[in-house]
Amino acid sequence: MSRIGKHPIAVPAEVSVQIDAGNVVTVKGPKGTLTQTFHPDMILKLEGNVLTVSRPDDEHLHKSLHGLTRTLLNNMIVGVEKGYSKDLDIVGVGYRAEKKGNQLVMNLGYSHPVVVDEIPGITIEVPAANKVTIRGIDKQVVGQFAAEVRGKRPPEPYKGKGVRYTNEVIRLKAGKTGGKK
Repeated sequence: MSRIGKHPIAVPAEVSVQIDAGNVVTVKGPKGTLTQTFHPDMILKLEGNVLTVSRPDDEHLHKSLHGLTRTLLNNMIVGVEKGYSKDLDIVGVGYRAEKKGNQLVMNLGYSHPVVVDEIPGITIEVPAANKVTIRGIDKQVVGQFAAEVRGKRPPEPYKGKGVRYTNEVIRLKAGKTGGKK
């Protein structure tokens, strides 16, 4: 049995879950609505306020889908209830960000400003010139968008300048003088 897949999911009172034919699951909550189609072999049951996922047999494909399906359902419920956010830090002399309308404008040491448009389902906040917060209800979309923003200037290994996640640790390399004795 899957260690993750066998755990039931508690559905909060303010969240409603609807399972339609073909394993199409719609989750509605205070932050919004998410819909996703799951593998038709997975068995989804909603009893009261508890959602359970089970598999028909111990075939390799079903074993691998069991925990994945449960985790995706849990992420949907948490997303519409609380939402997800990723915090980014901009490190470097003269590196900064600002929000202009629906665009994130960053000066990252290039000869031109880097402009990133907000996508549907994502909100960008700039609480300080060197901090960016990305919020949304879909965990995958928030993480992908944060990775794309980070990819505009990833942290370099010598001084650590660039865009990084707030909790990310950059291992700095020694410079040219590091190998001499």
